[in-house]
Amino acid sequence: MNRRLSKTLPLALLVLGASSTSAALTPPETKMAATVDAEYERTVGLLQKLVDQNSGSMNLEGVETVSRMMRAELEPLGFKVTWMPMTATKRAGHLVATKTGKAGTKRLLLIAHLDTVFEKDSPFQAFKRLTKAGMDEAEGPGAGDDKGGMVTILAALRAMKAAGTLKDANIEIHMTGDEEDSGDPISIARADLIAAGKRSDAALDFEGLVREDGKDMGSIARRSSNSWTLTATGKSGHSSGIFSAAAGDGAIYEISRIITRFRSDLPEPNLTFNVGLIAGGQEATLDADGVRAAAKGKTNIIPGIAIARGDFRTLSQEQTERVKSKMSSIVAAHAPLTSATITFEQGGYPAMAPTPGNKALLDRLNAINTDMGLPEMPVLDPLKRGAGDISFVANDVDSIAGLGPYSRGDHTPGETVDLLSIKTQAKRAAIMMSRLSREKR
Repeated sequence: MNRRLSKTLPLALLVLGASSTSAALTPPETKMAATVDAEYERTVGLLQKLVDQNSGSMNLEGVETVSRMMRAELEPLGFKVTWMPMTATKRAGHLVATKTGKAGTKRLLLIAHLDTVFEKDSPFQAFKRLTKAGMDEAEGPGAGDDKGGMVTILAALRAMKAAGTLKDANIEIHMTGDEEDSGDPISIARADLIAAGKRSDAALDFEGLVREDGKDMGSIARRSSNSWTLTATGKSGHSSGIFSAAAGDGAIYEISRIITRFRSDLPEPNLTFNVGLIAGGQEATLDADGVRAAAKGKTNIIPGIAIARGDFRTLSQEQTERVKSKMSSIVAAHAPLTSATITFEQGGYPAMAPTPGNKALLDRLNAINTDMGLPEMPVLDPLKRGAGDISFVANDVDSIAGLGPYSRGDHTPGETVDLLSIKTQAKRAAIMMSRLSREKR
């Protein structure tokens, strides 16, 4: 059943709404908070175990090993755990865990991912705890993104079980094995997740918390990620004829014209666009993965071909289609004796647009913050958050992101997680899931 509350509204309008209020923590909620505190070292110990097992997206065996570690934690909590192999997309697979609770109450979808950007050949492989007065941190591959998110889910679920609120909750968990390097085709790679979104009433994403000026921020929107390839051709010949009626402008000037027009004509709110790779000359080619280019030419030859690849990011599907149309129009206005084509790759990440339903979930979270004596979480500017798996379900279900721990240096050697933030995030999540799971669908 689709529980999307209403259509997308401008982000500025959503920021204006005041948070709802509620009573102070109930005895079960107090029990949840105490359980998270009491099991803190257990949570950190599991995080170390997960981090020390490499699960780069292309380490298929390592990703599946991490899934088995999670299975061992989830099954004792009453979840039915299924491993979904993704042989068709040349990736390891996804872990899906389900628990049926009280009939007629809201169904919750929890999202995280098993893989990291650090492959087996990365020199950054081990968990290292960094503790000093007033601080408890750890560095390690995926310590924040997203193994910190996975242990936050487990800490919250264990707290719910201890307080007696887990038994009636209807929860489905999807931990993808290729979030950092998604399999192709994406229609297969995310089919199970998309289907889960359609049968859920709220989606909670456990990628990392964002902080600004020391404040925890609420993520109710994420932008899309779309890739494109541009190919320009021209009439090759001796360079002395460049720009003449017989020779034209050549491929490199044509691709330069297009990219310059992108820079001048495309800008609009919530859009970014980038040229990540370019090559041109008498010959130019891309490798099969589209991440390496080779070119050959001479200074006295008008280049016959030029190739560029890049991406653009938007806040809604409508904006995506509008930008594609603009880019195609710019490409079509060819310089003399040149031609150009642009292709948009299938399988990009869609946008998670800001909606009143998403904002309502943040309002619920802020009511919990009030009850916990924590500051309100303002709405995060979506330009400060990349694409993520939750975007695949956001068109079908009210969604909120950033429920994992705070970390810094993600995707780089030295990635460091604030271990104490796992406590706070697990408490927020346990209370929020318990409250939502009592509500009628």
